[in-house]
Amino acid sequence: MTKTAIVTGGGRGIGRGCAHELARQGCNIVLVDLIPEDLANTKAEIEAMGRTCRTFEADVADFARAHQIVAEVEAETGPVDVLVNNAGKSNSTGICEITEESFDRTIAINLKGAFNWTHAVAPGMMKAEAGRIVMMSSLNAYTGGVTSAVSKFSYTTAKAGLLGMTRALAKEMAPHVLVNAVCPGVIETERSNDLIRARKPDLVKGIAMGRTGTPADVAQVVAFLCMSEPCFVTGQDIKIDGFQWVI
Repeated sequence: MTKTAIVTGGGRGIGRGCAHELARQGCNIVLVDLIPEDLANTKAEIEAMGRTCRTFEADVADFARAHQIVAEVEAETGPVDVLVNNAGKSNSTGICEITEESFDRTIAINLKGAFNWTHAVAPGMMKAEAGRIVMMSSLNAYTGGVTSAVSKFSYTTAKAGLLGMTRALAKEMAPHVLVNAVCPGVIETERSNDLIRARKPDLVKGIAMGRTGTPADVAQVVAFLCMSEPCFVTGQDIKIDGFQWVI
C-alpha cells in the first residue's frame, strides 16, 4: 500500500528535500507551507516523479488548521503514515531586545507547530498501530548557535524543546508509532546561503567532512527513519552535521 507523508515547511529547503526523497521511496506527499509559489514548484517536481502531491497553504502554528487539513487527508487516504515536522523559522534577536510577541512567535512556529500536527495525526496512527514521526530539531539545541555568535536563544529554546517532545512521544506512542528527531548542522538552503557564504571558509574548517551540508543529506536520514522496515530506532536524535566541532 502506498504511504502518505505530510511534510510541513515542504515548499523549499530541507522540507523540499525530504519531500523529494520520500516521493522517490514511494510515498504520496502532502505539502504544507505559507508560500504558494514554493508549494506549486515542489508539487510539480513531485508529480513529475509519478507520485501524487496535495498542497495546503497554512501556518503551522494554527492548531485548528492542522486538524482541518489532517481530517481532509485522512478522509481521502486513511491514516497518515509519515509526518515530518520540518517547518521552522530562525530568530537572532538577543534577550535584551526581543519582544514577548517575537519570542512567542518563534516558539509557536518551531515548537507548538510540531505539537499541532502531531496532535492531529496521532489518533489515526495509534488506531492503525503504525506510523513514523520525525522532528526537525537543530544542532543549535546542543551548541546554542551554529553559524555565528549572534543570539539564537529563542530558536535554540524551541529546537531543544523538540528533543524533549520526541522522547516523551516515543514512550507514549510505542510500540507501533516511532518518533525520532534529526539535528542538522550547517545546511545550505535558499534561506541560509547568504549567512553561510559569509563565513563558509571558517565553518568548513570546523567540519570533519570538509564541506557544508545539503537538504539531500538531511533527507536521506529522514527517509531512513520514516521508511526502513524493520526499524528498532525510536526516541533518538541524530546529528547531521558532518561532525562539526567549531562554531
